[in-house]
Amino acid sequence: MSTIPAEVRNAMIGGEPVAAAATFAVVNPSTGEPLAEVARCGATEIDQAVAAARHTFETAWRKTTAVERARILRRIGALIERDSEELARLETLDTGKPLSQGRADVRVAARYFEYYADTVEALFGDTVPGPSDVLIYTLNEPFGVTGHIIPWNYPIQISSRTAAPALAAGNCCVLKPAEEAPLTSLRLAELALEAGLPPGALNVVPGLGEEAGAALAAHRGIDHLAFTGSVEVGRIVSRAAAENVIPVTLELGGKSPNLVLADADLEAAAPVIVNSIIQNAGQTCSAGSRLLVAEPIHERLVELVSERMKTISIGPGLDDPQLGPLISAAQRDRVRGFVESVGSGVHLVCGGSPPADEKLRGGYFFQPTLFDGVAPESKLGQEEVFGPVLAVTPFSDLEQAVRLANATDYGLIAAIWTTDVGRAHWLAREVRAGQVYINTYGAGGGVELPFGGFKRSGHGREKGFEALRAYTQTKTIAVKLAGG
Repeated sequence: MSTIPAEVRNAMIGGEPVAAAATFAVVNPSTGEPLAEVARCGATEIDQAVAAARHTFETAWRKTTAVERARILRRIGALIERDSEELARLETLDTGKPLSQGRADVRVAARYFEYYADTVEALFGDTVPGPSDVLIYTLNEPFGVTGHIIPWNYPIQISSRTAAPALAAGNCCVLKPAEEAPLTSLRLAELALEAGLPPGALNVVPGLGEEAGAALAAHRGIDHLAFTGSVEVGRIVSRAAAENVIPVTLELGGKSPNLVLADADLEAAAPVIVNSIIQNAGQTCSAGSRLLVAEPIHERLVELVSERMKTISIGPGLDDPQLGPLISAAQRDRVRGFVESVGSGVHLVCGGSPPADEKLRGGYFFQPTLFDGVAPESKLGQEEVFGPVLAVTPFSDLEQAVRLANATDYGLIAAIWTTDVGRAHWLAREVRAGQVYINTYGAGGGVELPFGGFKRSGHGREKGFEALRAYTQTKTIAVKLAGG
């Protein structure tokens, strides 16, 4: 079955496909060729979607029991599993990521719906001690209409991770996917309808960030916003949310370190370190983009990492290489600009340019790149590249290691490599990051693990039970009891 849409993909509003006045092209990053035409939504379509969501919330979804919501969410998960290969290939065409990563993302997307179907029935209120003649209890109620602005690096996975808990809690959603990769989000909306989700409970409005995204963020009919993307756009979304006095969950990226101590198992660490920076071509908020390494093992670990980087297979996503293309020509040029701006005194160990293979010329590829001796205060040591570029900085002692780990504006993820368990736990407390891993990196989806950052990596938490609570507001009820 072909996964390339043969016609314009319209928005999904109120359970119906809706055309916009204009369209925009989606490009296959592996070839640079057009992949599909998609509705270019703007303020008009956002208004329609918010109205549809509000109507469904007031008339249907908020009145649906947790048990019934859970049944529908399980069916969505099952349909994602049913169409997993179609979805994985569509995700790979749309983003350029290797097919095995597309398949993994689809599995995780299904898991989000399964997980929140299971947990929503455990979303209990509390009873509160009070006077003997007063019963006090709390309810967890949905906000109403939630807005979701989704990035292009993990479209189906992040669409699912934000929509699933919002829907489970009883909200109705308006989801704006990234213009670079909207196709699986639109397909997800179709599957949700097939599963029995009421029309209008999940609306998907593709479009440009400055048009559809800005209109959604500023819309007065939105009761809660979730945004994943850059710090710069996060500030804009925060200002819009503040203007409407609504809560916002922000996941804004990172400059995450692998912190490798002298007693670490280097043979075990090296492949994980490499994977943490080449996964999704380094276009991951939680990419392990800094390697902080103890001086006694510095030279050996750089050697091990560079050896692996030099053997990484590169190619179109459907060929399932280890490394696919970057999302766009603009993103490739941004990565190249970072590399070319590196100053003197920094050693380029490998990579540093697009591959020379003529067969890859049309795509947006960039070689795995390793720089050694990166000054922690430099641009490469501080800023998010969002590409397969790893910066190595040695340290002399634990105090310096902690200072370096915490020396950026970000605090999303960190990993600690050591055989000393006590030292590992001490370091985990000292490092300022929302997730800390010991002798591993990341959680392969980590649906159950609360996820979010410190500092400019954002605020609020996604994933896990915390995300379900985040999509509710607490109502306290006090009842005067009649006397005996």
